[in-house]
Amino acid sequence: MIYPFVKICLVITKDDNMYKLIAIDIDGTLLNHTKNVTVETKQAINFASKKGIQVVLATGRPVQGIYDLYEQLDLDTPAITYNGAIVLAHKGGPVIYERPLSPSNTQSIIEKGKQLKTTIAIWYDSKLYTNKLNERAKEYSTISNISPILYNNNTDILQNGATKILYYDDETKVEKYMIDLKNTFPSDVLYHTSRPYFLEFVNSKVSKAIALEKVREFLNIEQDEIMAIGDGFNDLSMIEYANLGIAMGTAPEEVKRKAQYVTSSWANNGVATAIYKFIK
Repeated sequence: MIYPFVKICLVITKDDNMYKLIAIDIDGTLLNHTKNVTVETKQAINFASKKGIQVVLATGRPVQGIYDLYEQLDLDTPAITYNGAIVLAHKGGPVIYERPLSPSNTQSIIEKGKQLKTTIAIWYDSKLYTNKLNERAKEYSTISNISPILYNNNTDILQNGATKILYYDDETKVEKYMIDLKNTFPSDVLYHTSRPYFLEFVNSKVSKAIALEKVREFLNIEQDEIMAIGDGFNDLSMIEYANLGIAMGTAPEEVKRKAQYVTSSWANNGVATAIYKFIK
């Protein structure tokens, strides 16, 4: 179903294959319930790549969490990681944009998480630290295949600032945190959910939209030549930034309302459906 927003006029009045860049979220979008890319989705991405379109993965995952997918999809394009806190020119680097949390905000977020007795994941220097070596920490670490390190007031992190911090908790608790934490942190801290049970904190100069702007400049592509596909609130900025913002069928209603097109779910190859609809 296409939502009747003004920007859709651009979609239907421009020539086919006007898009030169497709930014795709990973979890809940690119991957199915088994955390794999379906054959149909691989074929669609390969189809777009052969048309000369830059397919860029945009994720909350760390740098290490995208390597296998770039190999599977045979991509040698820029990568947006940590929800935009680190942007790579290619999957192996170099870094073209990086913006960590400030040291003071890093400490405040960690201390607040301890008060809430939640599981805290702290990304710094491509390493994963956690305040608890529990099942949630181990489960979260499987995203990047990095073993978690027990955090103990690490001086380097507190002096330099974390790349990203995440609270992992029950969905109902995360919903409550979203409300209770309002006005707790300075305006240069941005927080949102990536999954209903993940509450992520980054520098306010970090978003998938800002990262996509950096990629656009690096590739010398115009904003109206960009498609973006996602399913979560952390995808909302790039969905609004792109000329054609696409929400997955499983996305929250607020995300769907801001999109120009709503595709099917990951269970029904929503990414492939969107690519074949708008790329000819």
